[in-house]
Amino acid sequence: MVAGRSAGSVGATYSGEIRARYESQLGFRTAGKIVARMVEVGSHVKRGQPLFQLDPTQETLQVAAAGAEADAARGRVAQARVDVRRTEQLLAQNFASQAELDQQRLALNQAQAQLRSAQARQQLNANMRGFTTLVADRDGVVSAINAEAGQVVAAGQTTATVAADGEREVSISIPESRVDELRKASTLKITVWAHPDKSWTGKLRELAPDADSVTRTYSARISIQDADPDLLRLGMTASVMAPDVDGSGVVRVPLTAIVDHERGRQVWVVDPKTSRVTAREVKLGAAQNDSVIVVGGLAGGETVVSAGVHMLQPGQQVKVAEAVSVARAGGVK
Repeated sequence: MVAGRSAGSVGATYSGEIRARYESQLGFRTAGKIVARMVEVGSHVKRGQPLFQLDPTQETLQVAAAGAEADAARGRVAQARVDVRRTEQLLAQNFASQAELDQQRLALNQAQAQLRSAQARQQLNANMRGFTTLVADRDGVVSAINAEAGQVVAAGQTTATVAADGEREVSISIPESRVDELRKASTLKITVWAHPDKSWTGKLRELAPDADSVTRTYSARISIQDADPDLLRLGMTASVMAPDVDGSGVVRVPLTAIVDHERGRQVWVVDPKTSRVTAREVKLGAAQNDSVIVVGGLAGGETVVSAGVHMLQPGQQVKVAEAVSVARAGGVK
């Protein structure tokens, strides 16, 4: 077949999964024992809808104790005001000194400060009692539950994950050698395994600055333009294809034309005059479906052997059955 040129220099496809643009990992703001779970995985929730309930007994007692402390502080303030007024009357009759009045006023200021502190603690404990109910922070779907009724959880421990309604994107991992190419891609095509006849346009939204310590790949998020939530369900397997990076032509050949050997990879090039084959070292790029990009060693328009390559010898004469063009990025024509 004749090695032709195709538009673009990447044509690579990356597998990933459909994710929500926003995902909330929710947890209680106080520790306690879960006494009720109101949702299941997959439940659609509204903003403010209760998800979990902690045992409120301890928080209720703390609110009561704080209320009693505030009442006591309020009584001390009232007594201090009476003392100040009495001392002012005695001072007017020269039965008390100015120092005694100053001391009573100081005691009143201290009592008022203690009252404000007690009222703040009372409000804090009232808030903590409200924190025993975990509610959804946005409309969405419960995608994970990490706790059950009867379990004791710590403050901040993730108990549920809510995937927000609205925007959808694809989470993929990129090899370090393809990061720059993905950044330069002018178009991204997204398909899902469940609906192979449909495709969506994507855009690179986020690219991790550091590689994963285990896989040594960079995490990327591809936002889906005009996503249909009825078709693109969370967790679906998706493919992201970058068909064009810089618009330059590249040579693409079928995988069956590549010969692996100790020194590298080669193809058999057919001399158009003598119909004899010559081994040619090539440098390969990304593979797609049943073809691969040749980034060096082969020019467009040259005839290569596409089948039976392991049976050939240098200088062997072959019969060209038909010239087939590999001119499209989608594969072999």
